Amino acid sequence: MYRSAENEIVEEVENQVHPPTSITLKINGTETRLHVAPWTSLLDALREYLDLTGTKKGCDHGQCGACTVLVNGKRINSCLTLAVMKEGTDITTIEGLAQGEALHPLQKAFIEHDAFQCGYCTPGQICSAVGLMNEGKAKTRDDVRELMSGNICRCGAYTNIVDAIEEVMHTQPAPCHE
Repeated sequence: MYRSAENEIVEEVENQVHPPTSITLKINGTETRLHVAPWTSLLDALREYLDLTGTKKGCDHGQCGACTVLVNGKRINSCLTLAVMKEGTDITTIEGLAQGEALHPLQKAFIEHDAFQCGYCTPGQICSAVGLMNEGKAKTRDDVRELMSGNICRCGAYTNIVDAIEEVMHTQPAPCHE
């Protein structure tokens, strides 16, 4: 990321007025300690402080879903969430879904169903789909469409995305809800 001298001066002044806050986040199974400005979004903490660039910055207003990650198994828009609010939570990004070299079933299904074109929205789509499955509310194709409506794909791969989700949804055990 390019940083101008002016941005560095503004950041230095802001840090004097509002010193960075120390937080601990459990990201993709690893506890990580960060020093962030109190207003740092979870998205910016992931991308800029931890170099986890799979999570994308799209609209930065919570409307496109490109920044979707899982917090304690639930999907959230990381651009609308302050990092300090997620102290001690379990955060999963697209980088944390695979088990070593073994892709998550949804990652495999997205490949098999050609459920991405440019790929920009894909990490958010996949994280949202995992969250959708964790919720256990989607029973039909229309349910999947409705519950994935917060994730926008500019390339229009929606049919293939729904096909991929349906394939995995019907082959995975139903989630347990408390």
